[in-house]
Amino acid sequence: MKFFDEARIEVIAGKGGDGSASFRREKFVPRGGPDGGDGGRGGSIHAVADANLNTLIDYRYTRIFRAKDGENGRGRDQFGKGAEDIVLRVPVGTVIKDAANGEVIADLAKDGDRALLAKGGKGGLGNLNFKSSVNRAPRQFTRGMPGEAKQLELELRVLADVGLLGMPNAGKSTFIRAVSSARPKVADYPFTTLHPNLGVVRVDVNRSFVVADIPGLIEGAAEGAGLGHQFLRHLQRTHLLLHLVDMAPFDADTDPAAEVKALANELKKYDPALARKPRWLVFNKADLLERAEAKKRAAALVKKLRWTKPWFVVAAINGEGTKEVTFAVMEFLEEERRAKK
Repeated sequence: MKFFDEARIEVIAGKGGDGSASFRREKFVPRGGPDGGDGGRGGSIHAVADANLNTLIDYRYTRIFRAKDGENGRGRDQFGKGAEDIVLRVPVGTVIKDAANGEVIADLAKDGDRALLAKGGKGGLGNLNFKSSVNRAPRQFTRGMPGEAKQLELELRVLADVGLLGMPNAGKSTFIRAVSSARPKVADYPFTTLHPNLGVVRVDVNRSFVVADIPGLIEGAAEGAGLGHQFLRHLQRTHLLLHLVDMAPFDADTDPAAEVKALANELKKYDPALARKPRWLVFNKADLLERAEAKKRAAALVKKLRWTKPWFVVAAINGEGTKEVTFAVMEFLEEERRAKK
């Protein structure tokens, strides 16, 4: 199934039913008085997070969701029936925004989270409500209120503990294959990954975390170069970023340090909060160099970048060094959880 992580829909809640202006008409009861009932409420539209869904493909073709109107009130004190609500099921992690102003209406981050998207109109009042000691035969009634109508934007942000980022062909997909059971496509050309991939990394019994691999970024992504920034939203829920760096690029003129700085700049352009997340460097493709040369080159890059945070040297193709990374990540996440408690 193709991965769809954004959609634009229109929701229209139902109108409330009109109240009734009716009078009791029975044999031998010449002055029965008012008996007009109220109108029923219009149907509302809700969204519910469902863990069984992982894409917004259901909203690719069906774009308009319209709830039914409430029934009108009738005589003999009969109230109109309220319309049924519509429930839209979306994947866990969906963010719903008002397309008109960009305001976030709901962030459905847990299974079963529910949000009201459009409220149905209130039913009108029948003339029974206007009866009083000085108005024994009221003919007043009110119309039902219209329901809310909104244009909405749905964005899916995957739920992962750790996010992978890097230039195309840095080895992100190979890394996630080495540390988890995920099997994303791997090839020797740029932009092999076209949508996010999730993998569960099991470090030990009852010790695991979820890692997300997104398509590669290049300098100028903010202006639409490559695949642009469209997948960076999937890293916004993560607690740690692993920045994979190709330490043995095919092109000898490529400067890995410049690429690290360029990607850090792209993160700032997209979301300063994302750029402030903890980020570790993972120097990949050490298998293409002698072990001593790999360590020497990584140390030189760290010095050139003035990097003070954790960094690792790995060969994702054969798994060398990846176990140390996963154990360090697991300890970081556990420490963060303890700090929150």
